[in-house]
Amino acid sequence: MERVIDVRRSGDRYVGGEPGAGIASRHAFSFGPHYDPDNLRFGAILACNEEHLAPGAGFDEHPHSHTEIVTWVATGELTHRDSTGRESVVRPGDVQRLSSGGGVRHVERNDGTEPLVFIQMWLAPRDPGGDPAYEVVHGIADSTPYDVPAAGAMLHVRRLAVGERTELPTAPYVYLHVVRGEVRLGEAELGPGDAARITGEAGLEALAAVEAQLLVWEMSG
Repeated sequence: MERVIDVRRSGDRYVGGEPGAGIASRHAFSFGPHYDPDNLRFGAILACNEEHLAPGAGFDEHPHSHTEIVTWVATGELTHRDSTGRESVVRPGDVQRLSSGGGVRHVERNDGTEPLVFIQMWLAPRDPGGDPAYEVVHGIADSTPYDVPAAGAMLHVRRLAVGERTELPTAPYVYLHVVRGEVRLGEAELGPGDAARITGEAGLEALAAVEAQLLVWEMSG
């Protein structure tokens, strides 16, 4: 496999959402009306959306199917309700996963009083269909990767102090998203919202220029 570190800048994301309704979205991949045939997926990842919801704003009930949906809250609180009867509040440090299976409907809202920012990542399951499933892991630690076996993927959360290094997983596909802070990756400097799509690299390290938080996907295919 060819060795590649493909850096994608926050400012190059597709801009979406409904500003008048308090929703601002930035899409890292082809999404909805922002169709780009050369940017449909990386490994198992189909979408990496940075969502900003003002207090009281949200996404009304809408359907999903054949997708593993993983959400990380950066600031604020996300209220989730779905057609299986589940309801929860997801806070910073929590990982939420919705396996949509053959079909599910859900609502996502900011029912709090502070702005909400969350990163939502969609992954393609190896075997589409099945029954919907849902879970929230509260207060996930850096030392405990979150496994999404249905998509052959594992999420690593890395919180770095100034000057701290972290070695990235060695896998066929690695996707790094900077939630906050600044890091150096090889010769590239990455800031908030920037991402790197990495193939064929082993022993690659990220160095924090300031305090940083990273989401790192390790994918087998």
